[in-house]
Amino acid sequence: MSTTTRPIKPLGQRPRILQMQDVDKTFNGSVVALRRMALSVNEGDFISLLGPSGCGKSTALRLIAGLMRPTAGRILWEGGQGADDLGVVFQEPTLMPWATVAHNVYLPFRLRGDRFAKVSDRIHEVLSLVGLEKFADSYPRELSGGMKMRVSIARALVTNPRLILMDEPFAALDEITRQKLNNDLLSLKAATGCTVIFVTHSVFESVFLSDRILVMAPRPGRVVKEITIDEPYPRDLAFRTSPEYAAHARATSDALMSAMGGTLMEVESHA
Repeated sequence: MSTTTRPIKPLGQRPRILQMQDVDKTFNGSVVALRRMALSVNEGDFISLLGPSGCGKSTALRLIAGLMRPTAGRILWEGGQGADDLGVVFQEPTLMPWATVAHNVYLPFRLRGDRFAKVSDRIHEVLSLVGLEKFADSYPRELSGGMKMRVSIARALVTNPRLILMDEPFAALDEITRQKLNNDLLSLKAATGCTVIFVTHSVFESVFLSDRILVMAPRPGRVVKEITIDEPYPRDLAFRTSPEYAAHARATSDALMSAMGGTLMEVESHA
């Protein structure tokens, strides 16, 4: 099995993968996490869900992943959802400490009953994509935080899913490692053509990574504004220091302030 590179069409010309239609999620009968949440995901998108902590970003991801059911509304996959259509990267790497890097990446195949020997070439191919080909036989305790997250990303990529969900995967890392993994993630996307929904509360990260940013309001969570970052990929340090980047970051910050109904200082205090 080899990586299938999906050609990415321009924004506005991409076939739809998934829709959330007026989705509500209520916990314990009274805590309304999401209300009339709506979004459309198209093939090749890099979408950031941006908002303060507690606005329902992670809840939306869990609903898409099928880890919980909506209280109301619908989540529709175009053409139906197959077993390998989804890869998930959580906030923590969630690696099995007793298993090698290769066997951690093997987990999705093991769950569907494939023998390791049958898929070992694919596992090593994906480890090469994330720069860990020399660490296939290492254990998680031997890896840095950034390397552990690369293993988690490789595990999400290994079945070549239609959609990858990433729930603040770099939030716990230092800024240098975080920026390096941002760069690496865009390189992986260019190499595979994957579609990504990325949860973050960082304006700067969302602008660097995304072609679409969905700004969410505080609870009950919902999308209140969509911002298009129509800047070419690949993006690098030159983009991070460009006037265009600064302008997008300001516009995104303004949208987040408006969603919060407060000042920038108040917004940052919630993040």
